[in-house]
Amino acid sequence: MRVGAFILAAQFPGQGQGEALHRAVRSAVVAEEAGLDAVWLAEHHFVPYGVCPNAVTLAALLLGRTRRIGVGTAVSVLPTQHPVALGESAALLHLTSEGRFTLGVGRGGPWVDLEVFGSGLAAYDHGFPESLDLLLRWLREPRVGAQGERYAFREVAVVPRPDQALTDPDEPGTGPPGPPVVVACTSPSSVRMAAARGLPMLLGMHCGDEEKAEMIALWRAAAREAGREPEEIAAAEHVSAGVVQIADAREAATETLMKAMPGWLRQGLGAHVTVDGRYRSMRDPLAYTELLCELHPVGPPQWCADRLAATSERTGITRFALLVEGSGDLAATEENVRRLGSEVLPQLV
Repeated sequence: MRVGAFILAAQFPGQGQGEALHRAVRSAVVAEEAGLDAVWLAEHHFVPYGVCPNAVTLAALLLGRTRRIGVGTAVSVLPTQHPVALGESAALLHLTSEGRFTLGVGRGGPWVDLEVFGSGLAAYDHGFPESLDLLLRWLREPRVGAQGERYAFREVAVVPRPDQALTDPDEPGTGPPGPPVVVACTSPSSVRMAAARGLPMLLGMHCGDEEKAEMIALWRAAAREAGREPEEIAAAEHVSAGVVQIADAREAATETLMKAMPGWLRQGLGAHVTVDGRYRSMRDPLAYTELLCELHPVGPPQWCADRLAATSERTGITRFALLVEGSGDLAATEENVRRLGSEVLPQLV
């Protein structure tokens, strides 16, 4: 089982943006020290829910600060970025980190971001498949051109090519062929889109085990229908996002999150503005925090290990990205990460 930290650079009430970013960087460094598999970085614009506006940029910093741990984006929002620019950045990080980078992409929301970056609502409503396919071609082919609805350009060389990694200096091309790509999926249509391309899913922390199991079953069925090979389907490493808070008693862990997360959720999620003025209902912060505490490993180390094992058994998922900063406090977050590594991971096979 591969357990990583999910880092949003969340700005809790009363905190500065620099404080949130410092906690994010420290969380990643401590995650490597604690033996975690990876850190996953969220990306948001114009809201205190998360103050990292470019997950790839933060990933570059963290790859330079660490030596072993994997670093992934969860996710880079594709409708607000040019797929070629994102592909170039992903290739660069893949090559210079010797294969430690994973590119997670998602559709995002109908937020004002689309207006600010000039991509428009169409990029969100129906442009994601075109952008995703162009990105995948850039990561897999030596030359790429485009004649799509949104992107049209003459064929150009892919530089740097992500398949040029050197694991052995005496044997060029022996490194990983390119950065792994995962897709955030929240609907049947996005599940089918990822499955048709053989891309693993990143499943949200608002989903329980039953819903995640259903989405994986749909992914497998859609992948078979699309003609993906059985070995590829069986080997797909989906990622489950969640929350973790470790304490000696379940009540203490729950209390820590119930005191901090509702204020952050209310402030952060409430700051979203839609690009076209459409109404978007917000989850009740208290109820949502209670749900997250119920769904995920929040409690003593043994309970957390059992909860992760149960999720894995019910869904088949063996990779986890767990939000570690739910307390909103730097020292508490670092302790949470260290306990995850020293007291929970050894109990997972």
